[in-house]
Amino acid sequence: MDTAARSLPSLPAGQASVAPATVRHARPGAQHARLREQALELLRQAVAAHPGAVVQSSSLGAEDMVLTDLIQRHGLDIRVATLDTGALHPQTLQLMQRVRQHYGMDIEVWQPPRHAVVEFVARNGSDAMYRSVQLRHACCALRKLEPLGRMLQGRSAWVTGLRREQSAQRGTVQARQVGSDGRAKYSPLLDWSLGDVWQYIADLDVPYNPLHDEFYPSIGCAPCTRAVTLGEEQRAGRWWWERDGEKECGLHGQRPPAQADVPAAGSVS
Repeated sequence: MDTAARSLPSLPAGQASVAPATVRHARPGAQHARLREQALELLRQAVAAHPGAVVQSSSLGAEDMVLTDLIQRHGLDIRVATLDTGALHPQTLQLMQRVRQHYGMDIEVWQPPRHAVVEFVARNGSDAMYRSVQLRHACCALRKLEPLGRMLQGRSAWVTGLRREQSAQRGTVQARQVGSDGRAKYSPLLDWSLGDVWQYIADLDVPYNPLHDEFYPSIGCAPCTRAVTLGEEQRAGRWWWERDGEKECGLHGQRPPAQADVPAAGSVS
């Protein structure tokens, strides 16, 4: 079976409603120990090749929490940063504080310019993302791509939690890629399965978003994320109303943002 089409594992009737994500999904593969070592080694390579210039762009999802734990547990010189789009779930915002407390660390938080968000909503409405793919892309460009660009300024490398298993679009990603801007992108978890991710979280008591316990395997902005049902693909809950096309926000794709709807970079408000 194509890994992009794999669905979430199921439990016997009556158990799925009460079992936490660590119980439902923790299933280490035969190469689990080796994958952990490879991920750590790739992170170390990133630090060696880009001293003081590496950032983890974290969505605070399960994969990114594994990477943050590896970074903090091994004292790697990699900053951890996240995007506060202004439309996140309360549980995601609360997780930021839990991570700070758990690791005794700081997290960079990057936001879109407040005035640009207000103008976009006034012009297009708060439900713009549901009305057309073009408007949804414009919203993603404003709330995600613009602050990401500022996050990456002055940095020659970034770390992501991409896995090939997540979608067909991510199946061709390489562990280290260099973009057209010359910036290196490292994805240490590419070959991890969902079971490997959750086994790591369970083994090391890594903090995670409680929405994962409520069948949210992939968590983005609140208006654009829903829970999945047993048998659905891992990213089925993202932009679920879009029937065709590439269901990505542009952070990890090659599609350029809709420039007319993306404000110039400004200070974080």
